[in-house]
Amino acid sequence: RGDHSYDGYKRKRAKALCRIKGENLGNYRERIISLLYPRHCPVCDEVVPRVGMYICPACKNKLEYVQGAICIKCGKQVSEQEEMCIDCKENTHFFDTGVALYKYPCVRQGIYRMKYKGRKEYLDFYSQEVVERLGEQLRLWNPDAIIGVPLHKARERKRGYNQAEILASQIGDKMGIPFEKKMVLRQKNTLPQKGLDAFQRQNNLKKAFIISQNVVKLNTIVIIDDIYTTGSTIDAIASVLKANGVQQVYYIALAIGE
Repeated sequence: RGDHSYDGYKRKRAKALCRIKGENLGNYRERIISLLYPRHCPVCDEVVPRVGMYICPACKNKLEYVQGAICIKCGKQVSEQEEMCIDCKENTHFFDTGVALYKYPCVRQGIYRMKYKGRKEYLDFYSQEVVERLGEQLRLWNPDAIIGVPLHKARERKRGYNQAEILASQIGDKMGIPFEKKMVLRQKNTLPQKGLDAFQRQNNLKKAFIISQNVVKLNTIVIIDDIYTTGSTIDAIASVLKANGVQQVYYIALAIGE
């Protein structure tokens, strides 16, 4: 068929074929898969130059990281004279604080392809970037568990996967932090947040999330998402977590707006 979702299917099938009598061939398996179905760069979407690479060297230099002075609450970049961004000065958040990896414009197309065009393979690169650049902050938070922003089951079924949960799972695995897939469920199939203003986003997410398991013994949880805009989604999840006994809720996002 030649579409992106079929590429993902072929990679999954290749992984299965590379298991011999239940033995995982590890790096050799990944090299075989990469030779048969080359990886695409998360920036330009062209095939990467060599096996084992996740991004074109030239494209790596195009990534713009969030750095310098940031809002002490949400992590957006601010001027050296400010501690908080305008959004956080005007609004109360339920989460404690958070950080993001990239400035949104430089990864906008990549995140779109990852979410809607089947480029799940980008997540291998993104998760490694999070660990390398934000891993120290994550360790300082010392979370009891890490979760991804859940999708409604109908939307996840249509998309084929939840990119936030895969990202959270990979980060948790790399850092030895328990990943909880079904701690929070999205019971309401909300409208896409994109295109809604701040007030509409909050109303859209009312009673959208529920706790599906006992979290009383968990003091600190980190939420993983792909994009942070106004914080409405993170707030909605943090609110139900804290209402059920969680003490601290932090977040990490791949990208953040201004």
